Amino acid sequence: MTLTEVQNAISEKNICVLVPTYNNEKTLQRVINGVLYFTDHIIIVNDGSTDTTSVILQNYPEIRVIHLPENKGKGNALKTGFREAEKMGYRYAITIDSDGQHYPDDIPVFVEALLNESQEILLIGNRNMAQDGIPKKSSFGNRFSNFWFWFETGIKLEDTQSGYRLYPLHKIPRKYFTPKFEFEIEIIVRTAWRHIPVKNVPVKVLYDPAERVSHFRPFKDFTRISILNTILVAITLVYIIPRNFILNFKKKSFKRFIKEDVLESDGSNRTKAFSVALGVFIGLSPFWGFHTLLTISLAVLFKLNKVLAFVASNVSIPPFIPFIIAASLFLGAPFVGGNSNIFSEELNFDLVKNNLLQYLIGSAILSVSLSIISGVAVFLFLNKTDPQNT
Repeated sequence: MTLTEVQNAISEKNICVLVPTYNNEKTLQRVINGVLYFTDHIIIVNDGSTDTTSVILQNYPEIRVIHLPENKGKGNALKTGFREAEKMGYRYAITIDSDGQHYPDDIPVFVEALLNESQEILLIGNRNMAQDGIPKKSSFGNRFSNFWFWFETGIKLEDTQSGYRLYPLHKIPRKYFTPKFEFEIEIIVRTAWRHIPVKNVPVKVLYDPAERVSHFRPFKDFTRISILNTILVAITLVYIIPRNFILNFKKKSFKRFIKEDVLESDGSNRTKAFSVALGVFIGLSPFWGFHTLLTISLAVLFKLNKVLAFVASNVSIPPFIPFIIAASLFLGAPFVGGNSNIFSEELNFDLVKNNLLQYLIGSAILSVSLSIISGVAVFLFLNKTDPQNT
């Protein structure tokens, strides 16, 4: 794109550039000047800087500057900037760090990518983390973040930690729970949960130890990020995956659901069969309250199909529970000399408690047997309908 095309697109799409800054006096002016080459639609959030940042910003009267009285973290600065951008009528915000690692001349990359999309999208700069000069802790942290983002959203990205991004302001959440570096994980996960596509675009990166000032505190911030991911994973397992499954099922006919979500889902027929077997095994096991958590965790661990495993685990839906308990007690009776005339008794918690060993043994027999039967049946069915995907 030519400079004029970029500038016109920025105006037509109502894009601003948001720069949160905290004590980056060495690089701030270079970043601002680089952005001004493309646009003066800039919002600077001075997050309580104690160096000469305020003095530097006085040289740019054409820029909207917000001075926060004290440093409260990058997440808080971004939230403040997003609110201001919306008040000013912007639809999109390109965020760029002020520590000099991002190149302002990559702004056209985001603009062009946005123009090529027919829907709202969140774009994240994909840095070359393998290049010389990239700190190993940054490369490791990015891989760690990429994995959990994929687990929580099902979206595979090569870079989830870059602060160089384009946000659709009217599609991101309104309220947040994190104020610091972990905010940038929270916002992309929760935006993806809203069914907004999240994609990478290639950008350059510069790590200059002589100029760059990082405010990332490895122990504290990594702990905060780990706590956040723990919460996001729990929400994913308990709410997001079941919600998406129900929504997906409602949108399709049963035939279409089987075709697209079962027959054409990821993995070979063998993998799909194992996924169903795992779901049935967990669903019939006595792990009440933890079926979804165990099913999805094991599916991820063994690289199985999470959707199929989750669907199969719902064999223990409430209407079936009395029959599952009765069958478990019946199958376990011969091994402990227990009462096999279970079906004539009232099924309740006391019955299970008083025959706990009988129930556990029978539950193991039932879950293993039916998981094998269901896995084999699914494998034979899939081989018959799609023999090329064995």
